Amino acid sequence: MIGKPFIILSSVDSTNNHAMGLIREGKAASGMAIFALEQTNGKGQRGKTWQSNSGENIMLTTVLDGKAFSILEQFPFSAAVALGCYDFFSKYAGEETSIKWPNDIFWRDRKAGGILIENIIHHGDWEWCVIGMGININQVNFSDIENKTVSIKQITGQHFDPIELSKDLLACIYKRIATLKSDGAVATINEYNMYLYKKGQLNKFKRGQKVFEAEVQKVNLQGELQISHDFAESIRHGELVWLL
Repeated sequence: MIGKPFIILSSVDSTNNHAMGLIREGKAASGMAIFALEQTNGKGQRGKTWQSNSGENIMLTTVLDGKAFSILEQFPFSAAVALGCYDFFSKYAGEETSIKWPNDIFWRDRKAGGILIENIIHHGDWEWCVIGMGININQVNFSDIENKTVSIKQITGQHFDPIELSKDLLACIYKRIATLKSDGAVATINEYNMYLYKKGQLNKFKRGQKVFEAEVQKVNLQGELQISHDFAESIRHGELVWLL
């Protein structure tokens, strides 16, 4: 699937937006990948932006034919992509890599990458999966003053070619998606939970104006985070703020 085709752009507003444009124009092919040296308006979860120095990191989108997947398994699909990113990053950064619910890549307590999946669904049919990934590779200076971001170079001290690493990342993603299709959603979610950030630990959360501590337990097939404090509850993405 890799390189059907592999498009390298010098600058784009966002690789996901570019992929969406190709879909609208009828120019998209399942398995195509779009790599950008620079994004002027990188997209993150819930309207956030993804900031990256030009040419230093992975800014990548791959497009897949959604009809190959069950529309009832959108979160297991997202979990498979997160596992692929985990496989890729842990190969270089080691076992302190984890997946922060729902699909951020963390090293220790610092964010190393993020995923934004945009699905095109028409008349109940899953037509396209647009998978955007931002992974910190060579950048060492970040704008966050609280030291909450990290790159592979900061961890290893080595410089890498982001384009070549993008191809490695794609191979990891496609392998995990193939495993989802062969082994099923339950197996994928079980493995996702093996690498879940803060699993079995207390963490602070904020709901409205209330800050509270709860134990992170697991994520279920519907993509809800299950936590326990005074009582057990299942949380949908966006219902509370995860405080680091």
